[in-house]
Parts: sequence; C-alpha cells; structure tokens
Amino acid sequence: MKSQDLSQAKDPDLRASLAAIQRAAQLARRTAIQTETGIVIVRDGKIVHISAEELRRDASEENQND
Repeated sequence: MKSQDLSQAKDPDLRASLAAIQRAAQLARRTAIQTETGIVIVRDGKIVHISAEELRRDASEENQND
C-alpha cells in the first residue's frame, strides 16, 4: 500500500500504522547508533546496508535542519 492509500483507509488502526512504522524505524536507527551496529533497508528496490557512522551523520544533519 502507498502512504496515501493508508491515510484514506477505513480502518483506524491501518491509518495509524504508517506513523507507527515511522516511529519504529526511528527507534531502530537510534538503537543502531547506540550499539555501533548498522541497519539494512530497501531503497529503490535494492538492499542497502547503512553503518552506524552514516546513521549518526544523517541524524546530525537532520538536527541541524530543525
């Protein structure tokens, strides 16, 4: 499902699921940084490994933009 489909779903749990997934992803990134481990994601249909250092750098940039 696409995010627009989720936002228009009749089931309230399904509508809230996108926000829950985003919170879980953010927590996984924080945990990876704290434990010096990387994460694996799918980006543009390809498996991508992201190191803790790269996650730390991305988080730092995000904090500067806020």
